[in-house]
Amino acid sequence: MAMSPDQIKAFLLKAFPDASIELKDLAGDNDHFEATVTTKAFRGKTRIEQHQMVYEALQGRMGTQLHALSLKTKIPTE
Repeated sequence: MAMSPDQIKAFLLKAFPDASIELKDLAGDNDHFEATVTTKAFRGKTRIEQHQMVYEALQGRMGTQLHALSLKTKIPTE
């Protein structure tokens, strides 16, 4: 079962309430997404740690309900 963009955003916003999230369905199948997540929570973290945080926020759905996620993580500029 695929995840909708709203479901993905809900999981990410639960983990990162201040986040700006941009999602793009790459194949029109709710299974291949590109996501840009911008949050202060990434400050001081390596890119790998940031990506791990996003995968943790998806609570094990990556690879099962969500097949592919091209991920960009950013720290907001203030």
